[in-house]
Amino acid sequence: MFENEIDKIDFTVDTDNLYREENFTDLNLASVKRMIPVNKDGSEDKSRPVLFLGHTQMMTPAGSIPIQCPLDAQNFTEAIAVFPKTMKEALHLVIEELKKQESESSRIIMPDGQSDGKILF
Repeated sequence: MFENEIDKIDFTVDTDNLYREENFTDLNLASVKRMIPVNKDGSEDKSRPVLFLGHTQMMTPAGSIPIQCPLDAQNFTEAIAVFPKTMKEALHLVIEELKKQESESSRIIMPDGQSDGKILF
């Protein structure tokens, strides 16, 4: 990054959207983050809901792919219960996106005049 681009980045902390993060893992595949809302002084903000995020990594020939998504849960027990289904759904979305990217990257576009501007597959 060039220095003039670095100066354009706004590193201001959004003090109205702060969370304390707690991580839980089964030391195997599952990782659940409990995001506890906090005020700008670090005290718990009871006016906002606690959020849960599921996280895992899938190994592929190209390397690991991180998968993270919100878990529709009101408490930790619910988060653990919905984790398997939610992560499978997220994995299917990632696979579809990878297939789409692979398909788009395999297109050959000929310069004008050689294919009437058509995209060849």
